[in-house]
Amino acid sequence: MSTPQLAPVKKKMSPRKKQALWRYAQYAILVIALLAAIAMADWKTLSTRVFNLDVAAQQFPEIITVALKNTLLYTVLGFSVGLSGGLLLALMRISKVAPYRWISTLYVEIFRGIPALLVFFAFGYGIPLAFKIRFVDNLIPVTLSLGMVSAAYVSEVLRAGLEGVPAGQYEAARSLGMSHARAMFSIIVPQAFRMVLPPLTNEVILLTKDSSLVYLLGVTTAQYELAKFGREGLTASGAGLTPLVVAGLCYLLITIPLGQVAKYFEMKTKASSRK
Repeated sequence: MSTPQLAPVKKKMSPRKKQALWRYAQYAILVIALLAAIAMADWKTLSTRVFNLDVAAQQFPEIITVALKNTLLYTVLGFSVGLSGGLLLALMRISKVAPYRWISTLYVEIFRGIPALLVFFAFGYGIPLAFKIRFVDNLIPVTLSLGMVSAAYVSEVLRAGLEGVPAGQYEAARSLGMSHARAMFSIIVPQAFRMVLPPLTNEVILLTKDSSLVYLLGVTTAQYELAKFGREGLTASGAGLTPLVVAGLCYLLITIPLGQVAKYFEMKTKASSRK
């Protein structure tokens, strides 16, 4: 009597092989999508209207010596005001004096809740009209507009850092005879800054892009920043979108290094927290 033949057992694919197969399938989909985009693009129009090297060459050196320089200047001045104002607001927010907390909370809620565009209009036109003030240079309202908007966001970042410092640090400083102010600025604030350097760097990146609102105040050619310079370049005959592309690349010259700095600070913070 012959023994019955057993059906061969099918081996199931392991989860690791399934993940690898799915990963390769995604790679294939991305390659196909990229090839389709390359095949469908109108390269002749792109080369003449978007990536025209001759038009791009005409943007130099003014886009560097004027627009990029002004963008950096507006960013540095605005962040200087924002950092000092943000530190003051953060200290007020954690103060035991209730009115200080109310004022800080009201400020943060207002300036985080309204668009930066409205703040520029307020400092450029509303405040001079209401208080009969005449700014001798647009640099003052630009700095105040960027700084006051930035202060609202910086204050929340710094407040998180201040509250993240162990309470024992402050108590130890006080037990050594330090005053409240000395303990805060010698012990607590430096530690808080080290903790919040990555988000502060990201705030500089956001502020760099907000500087494009300077055009709302009516600037001269010597005061152009990158976005305004790029928009004005569009009016040239045959320029196409190339001036905006060049301006965008100049923004990347600022934001990409800042992003790398933020990653470096983040890695340092994580490494120190493991010790």
